[in-house]
Amino acid sequence: MKKSNAFVMVIPGLVILSVCLFFPLLRVLIPTLSIGEYPLQAYAEFFQDAYYLKIFLRTLKVAVLTTGICMIAGVPTAYFISRCQKKWRGILLSVSIFPMMTNSVIRSFAWINILGSSGIINRFLLTTGLAEKPVKLLYTDFAIVIGSVYLFLPLMIVTVAGVMENIGDDMMEAALSLGADRFRAFLKIIFPMSLPGIIVGGILVFTGTLTAYTTPQLLGGNKNMVLSTFIYQRAMTIGDWDGAAVISLIMIVVTLVVIKGMNALAARLDRRGGSDA
Repeated sequence: MKKSNAFVMVIPGLVILSVCLFFPLLRVLIPTLSIGEYPLQAYAEFFQDAYYLKIFLRTLKVAVLTTGICMIAGVPTAYFISRCQKKWRGILLSVSIFPMMTNSVIRSFAWINILGSSGIINRFLLTTGLAEKPVKLLYTDFAIVIGSVYLFLPLMIVTVAGVMENIGDDMMEAALSLGADRFRAFLKIIFPMSLPGIIVGGILVFTGTLTAYTTPQLLGGNKNMVLSTFIYQRAMTIGDWDGAAVISLIMIVVTLVVIKGMNALAARLDRRGGSDA
């Protein structure tokens, strides 16, 4: 297909994205650049406010912890699934993505029943005598992280498993025949070749956690607010649409910076793996 024909086929999609996404987004965000007596004053005041900064740092902490846990749990799981027989691989992938078929509100309410003061965990602790009174698990950063991991771990598993399926078993067998144990062979062979999938999965988990609303609202409550719930409060409760737009642009910039940073890290790890070979 000629490049000119391919470009013509892309034009309808670009028009729809421009009309429905880019232009409305610019219309909301551009006025925030000139709010106040000097340019970017609204953004400077955001980071100078201790309360706003606390919400910003909490959001980053939750997103980073969720992404790290999903990587630690998802990569070995994806490797195990990718090395199973095809019939079992399909079953295991179906089991992995099964939670995604349930609405996020229902999943969050399930965690409320697990983490609440009368939930399963606290009843177990009280029954066994491990705690004298209910432990506060719900409406904490811990609850948001747990709910987010449950929400986005399937994305990490499916993304990484799709990449690892294309890595032949002969690569691992060659490393083992040269004297490497399975763990070292995984780090030197499988992990570097899986970096594209790991990076994509990490970006999906991070951006999803950063922008998620339902899980932080239901499991974190108003006392453990993150940027997404803060945007809702500013726009729908207070009516401060300019303030909500400022927070939105900050989230967009953070997302772009993280994507760029993770791609740079992947390139650096890939070069390091090549030099050690």
